[in-house]
Amino acid sequence: MPLFKSLTLAMTAALLLLGATDLLAAGAGQVTHLSGILSVKRAEAPTKMLSVKSEVQEGDLLTTEAETYARIKFIDGAEVVLRPGTQLKVASYAFTEAKPQSDSVVLNMLKGGLRAVTGLIGKRNRDSVSFTTTTATIGIRGTHFGALSCNNDCGGIPTVSGKPPENGLHLDVAAGAIVVTNQGGRQEIGTGQFGFVKSSTTPPVIVPPQQGIQVTMPANISQNSGTGRGVGKGKESECVAQ
Repeated sequence: MPLFKSLTLAMTAALLLLGATDLLAAGAGQVTHLSGILSVKRAEAPTKMLSVKSEVQEGDLLTTEAETYARIKFIDGAEVVLRPGTQLKVASYAFTEAKPQSDSVVLNMLKGGLRAVTGLIGKRNRDSVSFTTTTATIGIRGTHFGALSCNNDCGGIPTVSGKPPENGLHLDVAAGAIVVTNQGGRQEIGTGQFGFVKSSTTPPVIVPPQQGIQVTMPANISQNSGTGRGVGKGKESECVAQ
């Protein structure tokens, strides 16, 4: 009986350790800054509210409400800042520091806008990172970029013309480069350049700076409190998505 009890305890401890490891592995990142309401929908579970230090998992559908900005830091060091009215699905996230061959990141921006800085996965295995939208897929090249999808919902964003930004996907690159592809074609957009994709069937194009939309974020969300790298601080532009 003592031997049986010992074996039972050992097996129980092993199962608990395995469960704890699985829970740890399930976490893709964490909410580090938040102003407003950020919700998450997971599989068949009901929607719930997130707060600072809440865990973000693979499969999560994140939604920011009006006037809400949220910053997510992933376990490979990548960071994403979501602007109000954004839906982002963590479609795929696999990262093991010792196994680069297992890297896989797919973030699906269903609506809204974001700024992103890629992390270790993007540095060592850039083809394993992609951002998908309704109009195009964005591949990264060691990148800090912004993306804004407009569908008759960008009325509050200033432009040189005074009119709302055109419907479609607006892009800006602060560092590195992105490669934008869809049914219409492929376009690389480099540091300091702006891009636009009208629809899923029209080719991505580079647009002049005076026509570009730069996605910026409030300083309290985009900047670290110390001297670390911030997210969302870009060069001044005539057209800025606030």
